[in-house]
Amino acid sequence: MMSVSTMRLVDCLIGVPICVVLTIIRRLLDLVKKPTEKAVDRIAFIKLVEQGTTVVAYSALKRVIEMVGRKNVYFVVFEENRFILDTMEMIPPENVIAIRSKGIWTVTADVLRALYRMRKLHIDTTIDIEFFSRSSAILGYLSGASRRVGFQAFGGEGPYRGDLLTHRLRYNPHIHASQTFRMVVDAINASAEELPTFNVLPAVVDELPPPFKPKENETNEAKTILKENLGSEYFEPLILLNANCSDLLSLRRWSDKNYIELAKKLLDKYPELHIALTGSPSESAAVSELVRQIGSQRCFNIAGKTTLRQLMVVYMLAEVLVTNDSGPAHFATLTNIDVVTLFGPEYPKLFAARSPRNHVFWSGIVCSPCVSVLNNRTSPCKNNVCMQRISVEEVFEEVCRLYDTRRGAKSSQ
Repeated sequence: MMSVSTMRLVDCLIGVPICVVLTIIRRLLDLVKKPTEKAVDRIAFIKLVEQGTTVVAYSALKRVIEMVGRKNVYFVVFEENRFILDTMEMIPPENVIAIRSKGIWTVTADVLRALYRMRKLHIDTTIDIEFFSRSSAILGYLSGASRRVGFQAFGGEGPYRGDLLTHRLRYNPHIHASQTFRMVVDAINASAEELPTFNVLPAVVDELPPPFKPKENETNEAKTILKENLGSEYFEPLILLNANCSDLLSLRRWSDKNYIELAKKLLDKYPELHIALTGSPSESAAVSELVRQIGSQRCFNIAGKTTLRQLMVVYMLAEVLVTNDSGPAHFATLTNIDVVTLFGPEYPKLFAARSPRNHVFWSGIVCSPCVSVLNNRTSPCKNNVCMQRISVEEVFEEVCRLYDTRRGAKSSQ
């Protein structure tokens, strides 16, 4: 799988000239024949990476399904990120147009297949929620859709991505991402000539996605995985630590030292407690080292030991998850677990999961947030003091509060 840094490089070095060429072609074609919009019948979302965002976009997805029906909604995504779409079960699995990211040639071949399929399906509308990615703008234009909604870089607000959209919106960095995605959907029926002026109020987005419901055999499978990796029949009560974050933004990481100290404090206070550390298969070795340093028979590694769906079931079996700002913080809110999310370089008022079970820490120092959609999620920072200012003690106290509350509620039932 290509790294995020490689994807960004390809998106810039190849995406920019392609956007320039396609913009010229578009304008020449517009001179020859004025484009006409087809009726809104089949809609495709384009969101290749960071599928925690899909949970945040629930309201937008629901609105589109209300507009054209579930069977007429499609989603273009990288193969490794499709699982949350399958888990949420909002659109048919066959409507997920997946692109493998296992090298440039595989990506190219799958992109061509995706474009062929989109044209064959006669997709009339694309909704680009990849913000300022050139690749998503290119996919939208080449799909043949007559209506292409997304964000335009007005006055340098965001990276250049050509002039390939029909419905051009200005990104608003002052409303929550869930409202932003609803705005993109609501713009489908707006006057393209009047945009980016859009005389509507931000949608009230307070409805949570439907809860994840594992099948009985999935629960048994997850329990078996936990028992085998712990080496004991008894893994409950359980707290999860996700000491990792995607390589999209390593500045999000709370230090390993902090996670080790937090685990030790929790194990010392609660002799009945077990702690499992989660992560991707590529992170398993690093997580094993953390477990070794924690040095308790009640602490174990399940990084890479589950599928993502099995991990969702594990969330259902645990009490609390502590995680950096990353996909798991959003996936977990589909379950009954309490989530403690640690924010630093990004702004929780824009990107935190909107769930009463999501409990956010953010230090709010003057240089934070330092990354945003408008700077292509990059930062000159080399020292994430915003994360370092979140103390082990305050996180420990919050986890204890949540754990005690949950255990107290269970004992009173």
